[in-house]
Amino acid sequence: MSSLAGKQGPRYRHTADDGAPYETIAVEKLTPIIGAEISGVDIGKLVSDDARSNRQMDEIHRALAENLVIFFRDQRITPQQHLAFGRKFGELHFHPAAPHEDEDPALMKIYADANSPRANGEGWHSDVSCDLEPPMGSILYIKQCPPRGGDTLFANMYAAYEALSDRMKSYLDGLTALHDGEPIYRGLYANYGVADRPSYPNAEHPVLRTHPVTGRKALYVNRGFTRHINGIPRDESDAILAYLYQHAENPLFQCRFRWTENAIAFWDNRCAQHRAMWDYWPHTRSGTRVTVKGERPV
Repeated sequence: MSSLAGKQGPRYRHTADDGAPYETIAVEKLTPIIGAEISGVDIGKLVSDDARSNRQMDEIHRALAENLVIFFRDQRITPQQHLAFGRKFGELHFHPAAPHEDEDPALMKIYADANSPRANGEGWHSDVSCDLEPPMGSILYIKQCPPRGGDTLFANMYAAYEALSDRMKSYLDGLTALHDGEPIYRGLYANYGVADRPSYPNAEHPVLRTHPVTGRKALYVNRGFTRHINGIPRDESDAILAYLYQHAENPLFQCRFRWTENAIAFWDNRCAQHRAMWDYWPHTRSGTRVTVKGERPV
């Protein structure tokens, strides 16, 4: 039985607010709780500045806020268009460790094949949450995908917060946690010939953060980067984090995206976590990621 089920009905009851209809894009939800496929958009054309593109951009912003992760299929874009699309949402973020494509450090390389020792994003995480100002969002463009497998899972951290008991919410309110990139990044990209840096970022962030756009609270700890909760005994921190990780990864909060070639996923790291499945060995999965800078969590 799910930990969120009981004889009085579900502990988490999601009420979708569909709002006004979209005028320039079509939005098809993957689940009531998270994720939507967007159609009627040509991102290569969208990065121009004409009036229709501006209107579509406004609606894409809205769709991202409402669905946390949005998907676009059959997009054939150049690296320059990928970067330009990211810049429509803000200044671009440079990954502190990963290799990049071409000469632009904002264009992160995503690649795994039969000879890879690892694949990007195999565990649940929020991208680079170890930064003092973690990324706002990530835009992943997959150009080559395996014939089967390679899905990405996304989880709604608003829902994870809202499904906590009132007592747990009160306990977590005001607590901070250390997010540290050192154990993750050191040696991680050696197979690409990337030399380690002298140090990698770490930062303390609220366990519960408030989204700067929606004003909603979200759970903000993840298995990838969070090391401990500050100000409490380590065994207590370990126990609380173990519970929060298990809770956050409940399938109720998730959607699963099946990639096709030339598809794009754009997720909000401030209120969503994700996990990439590496179940397609020995096939190849490759693409690029552009990441948009964020703000210090509060």
